[in-house]
Amino acid sequence: MKVPPERLPLAAEFPAAHREQWQQLVEGVLRKSGAQPEDGAAAEQALTTALPDGLRARPLYTAEDTSVEAGYPGFPPFIRGGRPQGSAVAGWDVRQRHADPDRRRTNEAVLADLEHGVGSLWLELGDAGLPVAALPEALTGVYLDLAAVALDAGPEFTAAAEQLFKLYEEREVSPGSAAGNLGADPLGLQARTGSADRTEALLAEATALAARCAAGYPQLRALTVDALPYHEAGASPAQELGCALATGVAYLRALTATGLSVDAALGQLEFRYAADADQFLTIAKFRAARRLWARVAEVSGAGDESSAQRQHAVTSRVMMTARDPWVNMLRTTVACLAAGVGGADAVTVLPFDSALGLPDAFARRIARNTQSILLEESHLARVIDPAGGSWYVEQLGEELAQAAWAWFQEIERAGGQQAALESGLVGERIAATWAERSTKLAKRREPVTGVSEFPNLDEQPLVREPAPAGPTGGLPQVRRAEAYEALRDRSDAHLAATGARPALFLASIGTAAAHTARTTFAANLFQAGGIATSSLASVDPAAFASAFRDSGASVACLCSSDALYGEHASSVAQALKDAGAQRVLLAGRPAEVPAGVDEFIYAGGDAVAVLTSLLDLIGVAR
Repeated sequence: MKVPPERLPLAAEFPAAHREQWQQLVEGVLRKSGAQPEDGAAAEQALTTALPDGLRARPLYTAEDTSVEAGYPGFPPFIRGGRPQGSAVAGWDVRQRHADPDRRRTNEAVLADLEHGVGSLWLELGDAGLPVAALPEALTGVYLDLAAVALDAGPEFTAAAEQLFKLYEEREVSPGSAAGNLGADPLGLQARTGSADRTEALLAEATALAARCAAGYPQLRALTVDALPYHEAGASPAQELGCALATGVAYLRALTATGLSVDAALGQLEFRYAADADQFLTIAKFRAARRLWARVAEVSGAGDESSAQRQHAVTSRVMMTARDPWVNMLRTTVACLAAGVGGADAVTVLPFDSALGLPDAFARRIARNTQSILLEESHLARVIDPAGGSWYVEQLGEELAQAAWAWFQEIERAGGQQAALESGLVGERIAATWAERSTKLAKRREPVTGVSEFPNLDEQPLVREPAPAGPTGGLPQVRRAEAYEALRDRSDAHLAATGARPALFLASIGTAAAHTARTTFAANLFQAGGIATSSLASVDPAAFASAFRDSGASVACLCSSDALYGEHASSVAQALKDAGAQRVLLAGRPAEVPAGVDEFIYAGGDAVAVLTSLLDLIGVAR
């Protein structure tokens, strides 16, 4: 028998839930776990997570948390996307990067990419990649009226642009079909090199190219506002956005000063941002970037049609690892997803082996297939603004936009982006941010899978041909894994010189139930620094001493429960010292320090400092 529609149970028949009810439930759970929050509000606060730029992710968001009207996709403030249809018609632009100096190999890779799903090309030229003069050969066989080309030639952007213009003419590509970006970015180059000697001259060249594009090449942009130099120096999301905003405003002023209208000037800019594996922060960043630029366009008097920011997302170099590089596939997949959901117009997935040098064909294939699967199999682009309506993402984006705007205003008060770079304001602020993050990395509060967590000392290293260094001398280039990878490099050198890795003995006291958690923790920590571990489970000090001598180690660590430490730690530590242990560590932080124990290792401790001192003690060369 069918139930009449009016008698079906509906959500409206349930009593409304209130935040206070939820807080009380949270308070009860926390009290059972040992925490003692004062009230429900304090319980909710206890579950809040700190984010960069002073932001905080709360455990619960409601409609009350959205303070700004997001509008509609394709309309100001463009939070929900720069186009009304989003990426639903053709997906975002899959843009592959090429930086191989060998023109033949580059051409082969370019053609392979275009045949297998890539829509546009990002070519590194000059010191960072292919010689500028080799551009025609690298683009042999490429239909330039179909494939957009984004150039990145550093200070040689004018010469590279002339090469591209010549190719358009020789291949009879109509100016209306030529698409892409000439990659002029004088302030980005200043950030990379630390030199402002040619910034003004290069800015004049860039504005001349912009005027040429605006007059005759409607789909070709002249300037890139590249935020990667700031992100790759360790900038927070708000700092990355603020620097990009200040750079974009500087270019907008320069372009309009030469006679371009505001709308035409806006049409000459493309913004490049990093996308990392923090998916919600990345989604919020791209939405916030469009909101910020829409505000700049609004106060500049631009029309709505030209106010949407053109965005190119690149998966973060900072998150990439040289050790266990296979995990990079997971990182770049999440980053690509976040960039697409965030509304980026073009996305570049860096190959998983990019931290090792020039990627091979397999790595390039995985990079492009990552996007193909998200677009063609997951249908990620078929929904216009998938993040729309998420109270968390919308509020996070608004808070991030406010923090970025405050940093932008500080840069403007300092005289603009060029002056802020010259004075050291940008570099000093980013360095402070990276120092704070480095502390979290060293303490494994921000774990790096495959490096600081779950390392594999038996991993066979991948070898790649070195990639061109590109411009240096300005802001540094950092990676999350670099401190741990430096320790692993020391271990590898020790293995090559002596035939064995630096070793440490784990004295696992008691039953498996008593010691397994801390034995696993300790082994994971020591192996993150390239220190091989061997272990014995027992309660007999003599047995531990004998096993220690046989291990060839000079350092030992006790692993067990606090209760068994009280019974056995001192006697085992003394036996190990008598057997020749130079240092005895203990996993955990018991209330009383057992006799014979020199140091504790524990969650939240400075793992990099501990590992560095152990390698020094063992005699591993720096």
